[in-house]
Amino acid sequence: MTSTARPEDDDAATAAERRIALAREWDRLIAQAHRLGFKDFLAPRLPSLLPAAQHGPVVLLNTSRWRCDALVVTTGGVHVEPLPRLTLESAVDHTVEYLVTLQEVDLAVHDLQTVAPLDEDAQVTSVAPVAEAQRRAQAMLAVHRALEKREAMLAALLRWLWDTVAEPVLTFLGFADQPGDDAAAWPRLWWCPTGLLTLLPVHGAGHHDGSRRAVLDRVVSSYTPTLRALTAARRPLDESPAEERMLIVSVPDAAGQLRLTAADRERELLTSLFPGRYTLLQGPDATAERVRAELVRHRWVHFSCHGGQDVLDPSKASLSLHDGDALRVTDIGAQRHRGEFTFLSACQTATGGVRLPDETITLAAALHHTGYRQVVGTLWSVYDDIAADVAAQVYRDLTSTGRFEPGSAARALHTAVRRLRDEQRAAPGDWAPFTHTGP
Repeated sequence: MTSTARPEDDDAATAAERRIALAREWDRLIAQAHRLGFKDFLAPRLPSLLPAAQHGPVVLLNTSRWRCDALVVTTGGVHVEPLPRLTLESAVDHTVEYLVTLQEVDLAVHDLQTVAPLDEDAQVTSVAPVAEAQRRAQAMLAVHRALEKREAMLAALLRWLWDTVAEPVLTFLGFADQPGDDAAAWPRLWWCPTGLLTLLPVHGAGHHDGSRRAVLDRVVSSYTPTLRALTAARRPLDESPAEERMLIVSVPDAAGQLRLTAADRERELLTSLFPGRYTLLQGPDATAERVRAELVRHRWVHFSCHGGQDVLDPSKASLSLHDGDALRVTDIGAQRHRGEFTFLSACQTATGGVRLPDETITLAAALHHTGYRQVVGTLWSVYDDIAADVAAQVYRDLTSTGRFEPGSAARALHTAVRRLRDEQRAAPGDWAPFTHTGP
């Protein structure tokens, strides 16, 4: 009598036994950590997390194939607000369209960069200048069309985020009207999205048609990767070895990139606002090694440079520095900081990845996790003049009392973004990418 057992059956049984053994070992190690005094390790008790909401509610957004909910955390407890109009399938569809459309803009801009500018003094006496002009015109038209498509996509996305996510949450919290003109009196709210929602501009959700059905017209939004991170970011910096100085990293000319003409304006603004209290790294001084060394010595830092993110491998996120050098997210995560404020005037600095979105592997998150409490970043590529306008407004607000007060960064950014939307009539693609992470 021959056996009917197959080799793959044996392999499956071995794998199952291995998983069971690993699960038991995991439980044993967790129990050992708890006995050693780390009672909240991977099993935090709710009372220890509620203080994160002492200055405003924290909203954890959960998506799954079974149901989607908002967990609204306040100092009194946790409320589960069902989101029946939100489904995992719709989140996937909107995220894919969002990422593809943003990539089309970046590709169109890249193609335009590869077309040599037409020499204004050239005489059109041969086929070459005419062909070059035609190529440039076609590339510019492609950029224009890609930007039009992006704005249509963003308008629809922000409406969808409002209808399915933000409006139910704000209605439950009683944030039904615009609070008034005094930004200091506006309520604060922290978003803690999970899954693919970590990639989307939840803070910009709304019908931006003057109806005030928008997050931007109801609350001052911030993001936090976790409740514990928000609590940790509120701890005092009395023992910080970092000096109350501004580190300015200015790289307007990066290899293979268009020149950032507004970077000079940002540098001049910051050197005038922090006389005698800044360190300027530009040109040959703006290397990854030098930046890493200075980060630990400065409480405040401003980057004016090109940034980039690979959504398939977010650990490759980086800031472009001098002569092809780059400051990578892994470089930032390798050291500990005790800083207060970072302004990332660069592209895609708050963009995560699609494979492990819950890991929030971004340049902004890396700086926040390693010690910088307040971080301003961007979700997609932005024009450098727009970024410079936002930075100027934020810094003027934060220094209006004669002292630099980074603790008001969220409100300052909120005011700058609303002004960009309302007074300058900017499209969502210009104002919605700016985000604040921290307390």
